[in-house]
Amino acid sequence: MNDTTPAPRRGRPGHDQNSMLAVIVEVFTDHGYDASSLEMIAKRLGLSKSAVYHHFSSKGEMLELALERALGELERVFDEAEAREGDAVSRIRFIVREAVIVACERREYLTLLLRLHGNSDVERRSMERRRALTSRLRETFARARDEGSLRDDLDPGLAARFTFGLVNSLVEWYRPDGPVTPEALADSVLSYVRSGLRVNESRDFR
Repeated sequence: MNDTTPAPRRGRPGHDQNSMLAVIVEVFTDHGYDASSLEMIAKRLGLSKSAVYHHFSSKGEMLELALERALGELERVFDEAEAREGDAVSRIRFIVREAVIVACERREYLTLLLRLHGNSDVERRSMERRRALTSRLRETFARARDEGSLRDDLDPGLAARFTFGLVNSLVEWYRPDGPVTPEALADSVLSYVRSGLRVNESRDFR
């Protein structure tokens, strides 16, 4: 009996979905998602339009896959933090440190996420996932406040927004070829965050 299952399609040598996606994100960031055309993308890749569609079914799929590179990693960070034993402060410490590393290592994808306008279903779903992360951080800050480890004069929602604002700002200036490693930067950000959130000099995130 002959096997009628079609063999997986192979793309043009030297071009796979991962490497193409990095270039596509550059186009989206340079021109904006709405203004980016398949022609622009194909030209930047040095491929025909049909060759691009060999790897992606639509521009929407390109965006969704790109955004997953940032959102999926951030959601993983929160899932791991919430599964950890210990108090809320230890989870905040883990979240801040890992989120900084994600921002550094997935900088291009996070930049794209931060520049969404919500003009498509893919964008709106991604923006909702981003809001859910902020809500999860707010809840963690609220638990830390209830445990007596967070200043009670600072609203947990504001603390969450301030923290994410700081982490997100890294995409504007951090460079992988610079002198600061993601790990060292994570230590600095964590030190900065804890200095503003701790209850007193003897209880902090160290």
